[in-house]
Amino acid sequence: MGCSTPRRSPDALKALPARAEKSRPKAKVSADVVTELNIRAHAHFAAGLAYDLNEKPELALQEYAQAALSDPSYEPVVLESARRFLRAKHTDKAIQVLSKAAALPDASGTIYAWLGLAYAQAGKNDAAIAANRTAIKKMPLSLSAYQNLAQIYLQNSKTNEALQLLDDAAHQTIEDPGILIDLSELYFRFARAQPSKSEEAKQRGKAMLERAEKLKPTNPIQLQKLGEGYIFLGDLSKAEEVYSRLLKNYPEISALRAKLAEIYSRNGEKDKAAEQLEALAREDPTNPQTHFYLGTLALETAEANTNRRLPKGRVIEGSKEVSELERQYEKAIDSFKRAILLNPDLEPAYYELTAAELGLQKPREAWNWLEKARTRFKLNFVLEFYSGLVQAALKEYAQAIKYFVSAELLAKTSEPARLNHVFYYQLGAAYERYGDYEQAEQYLRKSLELSPTFAEAMNYLGYMWVDRGLKLDEAKQLIEKALEIEPENAAFLDSLGWAFYKLNKPQEALSWLLKAVEHSEEADATLYDHLGDIYAALNQVDRAREAWRKSLSVEPNDKIKEKIESASSSTRPTP
Repeated sequence: MGCSTPRRSPDALKALPARAEKSRPKAKVSADVVTELNIRAHAHFAAGLAYDLNEKPELALQEYAQAALSDPSYEPVVLESARRFLRAKHTDKAIQVLSKAAALPDASGTIYAWLGLAYAQAGKNDAAIAANRTAIKKMPLSLSAYQNLAQIYLQNSKTNEALQLLDDAAHQTIEDPGILIDLSELYFRFARAQPSKSEEAKQRGKAMLERAEKLKPTNPIQLQKLGEGYIFLGDLSKAEEVYSRLLKNYPEISALRAKLAEIYSRNGEKDKAAEQLEALAREDPTNPQTHFYLGTLALETAEANTNRRLPKGRVIEGSKEVSELERQYEKAIDSFKRAILLNPDLEPAYYELTAAELGLQKPREAWNWLEKARTRFKLNFVLEFYSGLVQAALKEYAQAIKYFVSAELLAKTSEPARLNHVFYYQLGAAYERYGDYEQAEQYLRKSLELSPTFAEAMNYLGYMWVDRGLKLDEAKQLIEKALEIEPENAAFLDSLGWAFYKLNKPQEALSWLLKAVEHSEEADATLYDHLGDIYAALNQVDRAREAWRKSLSVEPNDKIKEKIESASSSTRPTP
């Protein structure tokens, strides 16, 4: 009479969670009564499932309540019913069924943890704390109650209590790597919620990961969580080690390659990231996101190397000589086109493709993609901003200003963070090229207000003044500040040399222009034009002619032709 009859679950209960850690308590009732209660609970639960399938949620909940109340000792039914009540925001019903189950002598810690959660959702914090404390006493190694309690403490600004609670869990003797990894996640959640104690919580979470790793986990889900933890901590080398091990054991899980690609990309190892994405593309060539990320990597690589000193080596592709920089831009273009072909609604691909076309100085091709985007997507800041960039590249500066101003208006109403120093730099540059120097100065100054160390804006504003013979001392100071940030930037070196030339100091100007030539990756028409003027000012006419001819070889210019024709030993251009 003291033993409960073994239960035989019907089909409706096959998907329920396993029984709780305690078996059904001994009841001083007959086996027939126990069996009847069990059958009644199953019947009500099955009826609830049937109502759910017929989209009658209220009737389903009534049946779930009857199922749980018919036999509160059968935890799978009680917990599943409570979960459904909480999901439907019927916390009172959840509390009712869980309280009845908790009143049993041998109610498990799981019941109390769920009861604590229900009380917390109902705003009954004292009862929630008591229920979770009971759950912890019953099951010291189950983290759900710790998580519930920590959340309550954080919501009530009791950060010290929350952290102490996690420490109490950490001080338990834990030989299960899964529990340690889950505990590290709780520390990391605390770190996100409490920036003032973020580092402290991160270090304790890291200690949990290290304890888990010493236990040599093999479960792939645990290992993925372990890797995510190291990513959160910024320890990308450890994360790479974990995910590489996972990929070796589970090469069929494509998500692991995607995660490794992310890790390599964040670590600046673009080649390794591309290798993983290319493998993904081979495994699933119809996935547009893979091609999009491949394009993004190639574009980032190309943009990172733009205006830097690149290897001189070039390769032959077919009949065309191609630089490594061009190869990266072309890889990006090809990948973005594939992504759009596979998913024409992948909006970011149109804008990234525009950037890649601009990188290859193909503004007309870039404009074609923006026109396609304009017919498919709603007007937005990015579309208008890129339209401004392309029109500026086409030297249609009035149109560029129109699109930039439109982008500014859109951002002010919905995305003010878009209006950063780069945006106002581009707008200022468009006004300068249009010939509205007052507006150009206004926006370049605004760019510098937003980013006082933005060297490009310093140089642009300084050079604009120098070229017009205005504010020469202030201009020179701005350019010198830019050079402190980028001392080998050929454009900045040229600007400073031109400032000395305008200050009627051609000898000082010459040394800066020669440095500019040394650090210029490619021949620049303006740079050689300036060099020619400086040589002429120093009465070195032969060298002046040579510099001007180099300028003409890069870009035809009638004014420079006139300089060569009129040059003589007495020629000295006026600054």
